[in-house]
Amino acid sequence: MDSFELNKIAGALLGTLLFVMGLGMLGDVIFAPHKPVVAGYDLPAAEDAPKAGAAQAAAAPAVPLPQLLAKADAKKGEAQAKACAACHSFDKGGANKIGPALYGIVDRAKAAAPGFGYSAASKEAAAKGGKWDFASLDAFINNPKGYLPGTSMGYAGLKDAEKRADLLAYLRTLSDNPAPLPQ
Repeated sequence: MDSFELNKIAGALLGTLLFVMGLGMLGDVIFAPHKPVVAGYDLPAAEDAPKAGAAQAAAAPAVPLPQLLAKADAKKGEAQAKACAACHSFDKGGANKIGPALYGIVDRAKAAAPGFGYSAASKEAAAKGGKWDFASLDAFINNPKGYLPGTSMGYAGLKDAEKRADLLAYLRTLSDNPAPLPQ
């Protein structure tokens, strides 16, 4: 093999590499990816900006809790409570799970489930006194972290007032002596 053939082989190899590199540059120009200004993804915020439907709902007058409870359906509330059963028990004498047992929760003193290790925020709220009445349960179920900052409950909240009323009606039935409905 003489030097002329080696030059042809080297030229073909270098020409191929140059061609592939040119195709790569052309591909970058044609299919240029969009680079975001800020790296990463925006995480959803806790309802920072009101949506169009939320603005209309805010404009509509809210139905008072006693009226919602008067027409609430405990059976629907029981169906909704199935999601809560992962962390709470509803049986009389039921054991505490990740959350306290909820039998008799309506009109029970705050942070009073025997044998449950409450968060510091719950113990502090209990030290101030008070019971879990319908209004406080409604506010807590709506936004647990907003009602009781520092709570260890990881639930985001139930925003629909009618569904909360159904759930409260079901929790009311979990008692030997159900609490009277508010007037």
